[in-house]
Amino acid sequence: YFFIFSIKKMDRKLPNILITGTPGVGKTSFAVLLQEKLKELKGLDFTNINIGKLVNDKKLYKKWNNEFNVPEFDDDMVNDELEPYLNEGGVILDFHSSGFLPEDPIDLVVLLRCNNTELYDRLKARGYPDKKITENIDCEIMEVSSEEVRESYKQDRILELRSEKIEDMENNLDIVINTLEKRN
Repeated sequence: YFFIFSIKKMDRKLPNILITGTPGVGKTSFAVLLQEKLKELKGLDFTNINIGKLVNDKKLYKKWNNEFNVPEFDDDMVNDELEPYLNEGGVILDFHSSGFLPEDPIDLVVLLRCNNTELYDRLKARGYPDKKITENIDCEIMEVSSEEVRESYKQDRILELRSEKIEDMENNLDIVINTLEKRN
């Protein structure tokens, strides 16, 4: 096997990976590429779950935020939906928030970061309203995602990586795969 994690409470052969960071840093693109590269290089079938899409598709919310026109996901509903996948292992999660997830089943947290100019351009290209762009830029400046990750997960599970250029994406894929290989 490529790697087998020693995980306390669960008998999983593949790790669970969380890709997180401020909206616009490249989480979804990175998660898809990581899934493809793990399959291509190592023959491993990881399940890629975009939590935002899951929340919308399965209606895992009780309230709607009219100001930003988004659902306010329900922690318990999301965790109940994810639990069977996480218990099995081999999941790549992609979401801007991380503190609501239980720590134990998450083996590696990849925190993507981006400079504010690049982040602004990406969010503007997505057609985000100015208010939403400003809020997300402020979150990156104030390190909201970083702080949430550091408060929720042990330091040895966290990889903080820059995600600004195409080259960063390739380098980050290599870093994550090398990290996974070292943890066997």
